[in-house]
Amino acid sequence: MIKLLLVGMGGFAGSICRYIISDVSQRLFNNPFFPYGTLTVNVIGCLLIGLLGGVSETRQLFTPEIRALVLIGFLGGFTTFSTLGYEIFTVARDGQMASAMTNLVLHLILGFGSVWLGFSLSKLL
Repeated sequence: MIKLLLVGMGGFAGSICRYIISDVSQRLFNNPFFPYGTLTVNVIGCLLIGLLGGVSETRQLFTPEIRALVLIGFLGGFTTFSTLGYEIFTVARDGQMASAMTNLVLHLILGFGSVWLGFSLSKLL
């Protein structure tokens, strides 16, 4: 139960940070035709999960509770793209390149396909 609360607290903070950083980045680049805010958040999230995940694995610095708060909660609320990137990286690093590429391709095809399907269905409502 405590891990659920930690994930929730981390997700709350991560979502707020995502909103602020995305908004500031979008205003700094001042281009309404490209989502610089989303790109900035996703790149920062990937950098952080790579750094913190690596430290967590190699130095055993994080307890399971801290991992739940930071890696799952905060970074999950900040961007799920970072989790996808980390999962694909670790599977590829462990020598399962076919699984890593399958995961990447499925996320792209099914993700974008689902956006298209949902948008198409919204026109029927």
